[in-house]
Amino acid sequence: MHSGEWPFICDVCNKSFSRQNGLKRHQHIHSGRQPFSCDVCNKSFNQQSYLKKHMRIHSVEQPFCCDVCNKSFSQQSYLKKHMRIHSMEQTFSCDVCNKSFSQQGTLKRHQRIHSGEQPFCCAVCNKSFGDQTNMKRHQRLHSGEKPFCCDVCNKSFSLQSDLKRHQRIHSGEQPFCCDVCNKSFGDPSSMKRHQRLHSGE
Repeated sequence: MHSGEWPFICDVCNKSFSRQNGLKRHQHIHSGRQPFSCDVCNKSFNQQSYLKKHMRIHSVEQPFCCDVCNKSFSQQSYLKKHMRIHSMEQTFSCDVCNKSFSQQGTLKRHQRIHSGEQPFCCAVCNKSFGDQTNMKRHQRLHSGEKPFCCDVCNKSFSLQSDLKRHQRIHSGEQPFCCDVCNKSFGDPSSMKRHQRLHSGE
């Protein structure tokens, strides 16, 4: 095929493609068909590339790294949003404690700490939360959903933090260090238990 040829045309929106498989992939948008399904949480996608991007949520693969603070993200869009922390002026200020934020939504979430407002309510047990993310995390206790899966032993977890803690068993990583004897631990609770030996608690 010569460069510049786009012989495959979508009969819905007239968008043209150089290859037939490109046209077929595009047509899923119009048909609503989502043939690519996540085998962890069953969420479906109309393109394989979207499924691959989604799978990073479960695998904790975070290839997009902030070059200012080294925080990592699973998607480039999350990194771009994060970069505002470093690049933008902190224009939204809390009138109670004067803490400043780069986004108005973040300020509103913060202000609930002072007001005690908890607008997000669990439909199962009526427990209230100041943050929607915390409510969704809580709801996994009721649903039993465990979307975070270890890629070594396939054990699943409801919280990403629990998966990260578990993965240290496989990696041998022990980032928590006793400041008295320098013994290292894989999680902070084990380190605190150990430190009682020194303090006599």
